Amino acid sequence: MHWRVGLEGYEVMARHGYFDHEHQAEQPFVFTVWVTFDRSGPITELEDSINYADVQAAIDAVVLEAPSPIRLLEDMAQRIIERLNKPPFVSGVTVRIEKPEAPLPHPGGLPVIEAVWNAA
Repeated sequence: MHWRVGLEGYEVMARHGYFDHEHQAEQPFVFTVWVTFDRSGPITELEDSINYADVQAAIDAVVLEAPSPIRLLEDMAQRIIERLNKPPFVSGVTVRIEKPEAPLPHPGGLPVIEAVWNAA
């Protein structure tokens, strides 16, 4: 059977962005992450699934524990994927990052990136 475990709308305040001025004050980053895996039979133990607390911890480790600001959301998403795709039964990870206060030429729109990783 095909399963997906996710964490939606998780907001983290951090100092990341392409421009140096974005590192001066925290701004919101909103994460939606889905981990896809395949398991046959009933799932009755946590180690046979994906713990959504581990999804949140992976985001926190990347965003809050980065030794220096992450300039691009694409890099941030890749780092999250690398933390979540380790169990051999994981077949896919989708990371969506919204950056509501990203610098834009004028008001309007929601800046967002989405990365989709699938096992080969």
